[in-house]
Amino acid sequence: MQLVKSSQSLSTLLAAAALAVSVSAQQPVTQSAQSQSVSAVTVPVGQKQKLSGVILEREADSLLVRDYKGTTYQVSVSGSTKIKERKSNPFRGAKSYEAADLSRGLAVEIEGRGNDAGALVAEEIKFTQTELRVANSVVSVVTPVEGRVRSAETRLTQSEENAKRLSGQIDELAAVANTANGGARAAQETADKAMAAANSANERITATGESLNNRISSLDEYDAAKTINITFKVGSAKLSEEAKAALDEIAAQAKNEKGYVIQVAGFASADGNETLNRRLSQQRAEAVMSYLIENHEISQRRVVTPLGFGEARPAADNTTREGRAQNRRVEVAILVSKGLTTTNGTVSSVNPQQ
Repeated sequence: MQLVKSSQSLSTLLAAAALAVSVSAQQPVTQSAQSQSVSAVTVPVGQKQKLSGVILEREADSLLVRDYKGTTYQVSVSGSTKIKERKSNPFRGAKSYEAADLSRGLAVEIEGRGNDAGALVAEEIKFTQTELRVANSVVSVVTPVEGRVRSAETRLTQSEENAKRLSGQIDELAAVANTANGGARAAQETADKAMAAANSANERITATGESLNNRISSLDEYDAAKTINITFKVGSAKLSEEAKAALDEIAAQAKNEKGYVIQVAGFASADGNETLNRRLSQQRAEAVMSYLIENHEISQRRVVTPLGFGEARPAADNTTREGRAQNRRVEVAILVSKGLTTTNGTVSSVNPQQ
């Protein structure tokens, strides 16, 4: 039951973070709260305020945060602001974070007081490690989409300007035709040709716009450029040398892709207790993620939050020794946006040496 709630919570965080990043992309933040397209509420000077919400936009020393009631706040971050983990384990200390970890889509709890400008000066900002991973994953997916959309808008604007210039030339030709006596017919013919050219240009603009729209709509769809299965010994989450070599190869290929993310999912055989197998599958997934980040400098934003599925989704028959060996695995996939490139996916399997 606890795992189901955790999965539902993770899905909720992903949806909230994606919505926050999407909204912030359409509503840019400037230095002055009055000039923002998103209007922030004013916090009275010295009044203590506590809020929970999602970061819509981030600047050098300020945040735009929307709470879960839909109210938007301008939050000031200073060197004295405490940024730390919101932990649930009472037997260990809370991890501290840097201001650089505050990114769009991150769910946060903030405590502070109002200043003369009506902003909330943050004294303490808290979030969980899971919320940080979710925000990083969402941003890694949304950022390339935003870049492609801005490029498409620029192209469409240029096309519209070209069409206006053509339209202006047609008007000038029509004026010459009306005022010229002997050349009226020739001017009309020239105007007709220009009109045909303009119509042809408009048709090309329309076709280009439809092509761009189709490509943009497929940016959030992914193809598996490569998928590998790494297997483990009974009760172990340790990577074999053969598994590390396979991860080296998939990391090298990922760095040559555009708009990619790496999906990591851990599994276990039916050996042992179901709860322990769930935990073991999570440890195997995290071992793969840690190896990619620490040994190949793969950005954490590029790795989809790893998840352990335990005995669920077996790849082979758990009643046989060979089948259980195949089920003790981690699936690693390079996912590439369909809107950026098309790659034929391949699937391979990596077994431990012993």
